[in-house]
Amino acid sequence: MNELRRIRVLLEETKDELRTAGHPFAEHCKLGIMVEVPSVALMADHFAGEVDFFSLGTNDLTQYALAVDRGMSKVAWLYDPFHPAVLRLIKMVADSGQRTNTPVSICGEMAGDPLATTLLLGLGLDCLSLSPGLIPEVKEVIRAIHAEKAREIADECLTLDTGTEVREYLGDAVGKYIPFWRQRYH
Repeated sequence: MNELRRIRVLLEETKDELRTAGHPFAEHCKLGIMVEVPSVALMADHFAGEVDFFSLGTNDLTQYALAVDRGMSKVAWLYDPFHPAVLRLIKMVADSGQRTNTPVSICGEMAGDPLATTLLLGLGLDCLSLSPGLIPEVKEVIRAIHAEKAREIADECLTLDTGTEVREYLGDAVGKYIPFWRQRYH
């Protein structure tokens, strides 16, 4: 929190310098933070009062929540963005954003994973940052499943114990709405 407040001070100082020098600039610059570590996710309600938006970085959030370096071959198999602990952190940030009217977007591999799409929407995220090539399949999932059903699916995922259970449940649940889904994800 101290770093964020210091950045706000530096931003205002920079604006003053630009005004003094007579340089035009946008008076209101939106300031947001990346949520990539559990401590920020846990403090999201507090940060919401200080920022204009959150961007959830799922790759680092997963790595730090599970204390697993996905680049180390001996432990990389433990890296799992579908792990219930990671999902609960994502939900905390999404809920905080909704409570405080702070926009929350999500990026990282999970944002472009069609298997995660229903889950992320159900957790309350509606802004996904993904590679253009992944858009058609993610869009297909969004069109196939109603928001209320996505919430029900996400709620059930939060009760599960492992990432494997979450994946299996998602495959079955989403497969009911997209005919060829089971062939692709089972």
